[in-house]
Amino acid sequence: MNQYDVVVVGAGPAGCATAIACAQRGMHVALLERDSFPRHRPGETLHPAIEPLLGQLGMQHELSKLSCLRHSGHWVHWDAAPRFVAFGGDAAGPWRGFQIERAVLDARLMNRARALGVQIIQPCASPTIIHQGNRVVGVSVGPERFLTACVVDASGGHRWLSRLWPIQWQAFSPRLIARYGYYQSEFERVHDTPRLIAVNDGWQWIARVDAHHLHWTTLNFDANSRPIAAAPDTLKHLTPVGPVRGADVSWRLSKAPMGPGYILVGDAAAIADPASSHGVLKALMSGMQAAQAIADCLAWPRGEHVVHQHFNAWLHNQFNADIDALRQFYRVHPCPPMWV
Repeated sequence: MNQYDVVVVGAGPAGCATAIACAQRGMHVALLERDSFPRHRPGETLHPAIEPLLGQLGMQHELSKLSCLRHSGHWVHWDAAPRFVAFGGDAAGPWRGFQIERAVLDARLMNRARALGVQIIQPCASPTIIHQGNRVVGVSVGPERFLTACVVDASGGHRWLSRLWPIQWQAFSPRLIARYGYYQSEFERVHDTPRLIAVNDGWQWIARVDAHHLHWTTLNFDANSRPIAAAPDTLKHLTPVGPVRGADVSWRLSKAPMGPGYILVGDAAAIADPASSHGVLKALMSGMQAAQAIADCLAWPRGEHVVHQHFNAWLHNQFNADIDALRQFYRVHPCPPMWV
């Protein structure tokens, strides 16, 4: 039997951020991940605000060693003539985002967690819950038991804990499927800056990952109509790399992302489609906020219900702000979906 302050299930950005931030606070942490790395996920385009967050996680040195593309904004082809949307800037100059492969980001975050003493178990089978009444008190993986003050579900869209524990969800959209993939070639300068493009039934996102690879994502507003099964037509002359993949990005929110003995972070707590942007940024933020909530519960056991309320309100406010912005954005699409 293993005893931990925190057990995190899922080693994506949200899970690693939770584990790192908990370890920074002196907690004994286990991080369970079912998949072997590297694994490929969309999300290479990172907002500039991710830089100070990675700094807080002690990743300044790792960030400085990365050789990656930087950009000061992206092009939007939407409701009018194409326009460049800049991130902004300050006296030091324009703020710049990052193009980082998710496999690289995942590995760097995992290394940081390991350096802080986080016990990493990878790959491992999906755990089952150990509970006492209505409180989650640990997980089991085969014959091994991990007892803990808090179980963190960072399993992303898999929503591991919600499948095993009575956590209610609220839907904010019909079923939405994002499809994504990669191409390789020598690219023209038009691909140097990411682009978001409106099409008749949804949108396309195109971003250069490095000197020889492009990432694309497409989303259809109506999952019941003919699905977008391939890359944008403008890229079909290029050489594909790997299969076309898909992800369910229907807008949904957990009604109780924190409760007795558990907390949900990242996409395991709330999901909006990629046009909301900031996906990895919000994953890191939720993990770091969760670590503070866990620390508060450990320091103030009698007031944990107050901590739960504050975390739940924070996450709901973040999600509702994103959804309001998405609805406004989609309403000015050339062919806006009826459901907004």
